[in-house]
Amino acid sequence: MADMDILGAENGSHGRYSVTVDGHEAEMTYSRASPHLVIVDHTAVPDALRGRGVGQALALHAVEQARAGGWKIIPLCPFMRAQAVRHPEWNDVVNV
Repeated sequence: MADMDILGAENGSHGRYSVTVDGHEAEMTYSRASPHLVIVDHTAVPDALRGRGVGQALALHAVEQARAGGWKIIPLCPFMRAQAVRHPEWNDVVNV
């Protein structure tokens, strides 16, 4: 999949990453447990975008943001947990 324009937004301790592809929005939501810990709790990818790497792009974005911000991720979301297991190179920031 081509480079996606993933947007991030935080409101208090809650945040989300979102991307719109072909008019469909996918999102990953998280809660900030502390300045150095986020809990990814939900990933939603519309059926129209499944199989196109959108969820994986959101997961990678979360990992890149964690590395840049110096925080760790607890993947409560089953999708994020599965991605973390498939990507041991993320172990520096994802606590599976």
